[in-house]
Amino acid sequence: MSASEIDLRPNDEYHESMLPSKTSSPKNWRLNAIIARSVGIIAIALGFVLGMYGLDHPESHWLQTSLALLVTGMCAQG
Repeated sequence: MSASEIDLRPNDEYHESMLPSKTSSPKNWRLNAIIARSVGIIAIALGFVLGMYGLDHPESHWLQTSLALLVTGMCAQG
């Protein structure tokens, strides 16, 4: 075997399946936006419901939970 026949590539370059794909998968921004908005609406609605319960029972942890859900919902929609 001559020196010109020796392949000095690293092992991960031998298999074509290990190489990155030339075609990128298209991002479905509309679907991602619909999912984020739906999650945001549900989180905000649940935050208001738990907030009403938390205001009736201020010693419980539901008021802090509702505030966290409201912030999460607003961030999801943003």
